[in-house]
Amino acid sequence: MGELQIGKSAALFARATKVLPGGNSRTTVWSSPHPVYAASGEGCWLTDVDGNRYLDLLNNYTSLLHGHAHPAIMEAVTQRLPLGTAFPLPTETEIELAELLCSRVQSFDHVRFANSGSEAVMIALKAARARTGRPKIAKCEGAYHGSYDFAEVSLDSSPETWGNAEPRSVPYSHGTPQGVLDNVVVIPFNRSGEAERILRANAGDLACVLVDPMPNRGGLIPAQRGYLEMLRRVTSECGMLLIFDEVISFRLDHAGAQGVFGVDPDLTTLAKIIGGGFPIGAIAGTADAMAVFDPRHGKPLAPHGGTFNANPVSMVAGKMAMELMIPAEFTRLNALGQRIRDGIADAFEKTGIDGQVTGAGSLFRILMTSARLVDYRTAQAANAQAPALERVVAFLRDNGILIAGTGLGALSTPMGDAEVDLFVDIFTNALEREAALQ
Repeated sequence: MGELQIGKSAALFARATKVLPGGNSRTTVWSSPHPVYAASGEGCWLTDVDGNRYLDLLNNYTSLLHGHAHPAIMEAVTQRLPLGTAFPLPTETEIELAELLCSRVQSFDHVRFANSGSEAVMIALKAARARTGRPKIAKCEGAYHGSYDFAEVSLDSSPETWGNAEPRSVPYSHGTPQGVLDNVVVIPFNRSGEAERILRANAGDLACVLVDPMPNRGGLIPAQRGYLEMLRRVTSECGMLLIFDEVISFRLDHAGAQGVFGVDPDLTTLAKIIGGGFPIGAIAGTADAMAVFDPRHGKPLAPHGGTFNANPVSMVAGKMAMELMIPAEFTRLNALGQRIRDGIADAFEKTGIDGQVTGAGSLFRILMTSARLVDYRTAQAANAQAPALERVVAFLRDNGILIAGTGLGALSTPMGDAEVDLFVDIFTNALEREAALQ
């Protein structure tokens, strides 16, 4: 591929800085000196405003399970649009998507829809407080759960703020109230003994434990089954709710990550793939845990409204996206995921570059370190190699491959062996270039 053309993207960014803070509405899309602007997408390919074409291995940060403009999803949406996009009344479409989700996951008795993963997490935490009457939540150090201030605590804690003992509640955004920090108990990921000790010491005040079974910001390291089993046991014994954040990990299996690990939470937060490319969020769980939203007997314990909750466009797109993902398709896509992870590992070995790949299912993350990774703190070993990762990601982009700046990638159903092999070849070239620089 020749040198990228970026003139139109540069011009758009110049316009954007005049009306958007920093020129964008999503911190994650920023890249120096300016982001590339998308023009269109088809299947697993994305074209930018300058006409450059990319194999899209980011898929709007894992949300586009079927890539861009899947014909069946577009048809479902096209048929829905003339009927209206939002009403002051419920529609049958939300029932249909909820029925589909409940039929797939053992822990889902009821579902409630929202508009994003961040909103789903916020509502789930409020539900846990309402159900238990307790003020505090527990979450894992370094785990991302959206932009709710309680969920952001200790998202990017560093060695300077770790201390010498258990994890601390560290603010992510400037101005986070002390009261927020005081009501978040931080536990280590995949360290069962330490986490259980902290949870039991705070049991009387804890409404819930929030955990991502494979946290991306923590290195996309899968949870150890024994760790999740410990959380299930401790939360049950201590009267807390166990909340799984499956906004990303729901793409691991027909029944999500909980289907893979065989551990049933009380509540699960969902978004991304269940919307078929449209904005969505959801809270699902047991009838007992979800009863806090029930308005039939007066004011619910956890009132929850939202002008665009369960809008019919997202509902029909999400239903079609999920119907397309039968168990056999999960198996095929996950096999492609293993193929790409094996190819990445082979490239590191072939070139002698220090690095590894994490992830599971159709997800992968490239880390430029061979250190053993268990949790967020061990994954920080990759930070020292951030310049090398930046060069690799830039090389991929310049050669028509799009992944996240963090090294995160996600496959989509339009992909096959040819696309995976194309990525592995170009990634190997990127590492060979790194070897030449050393």
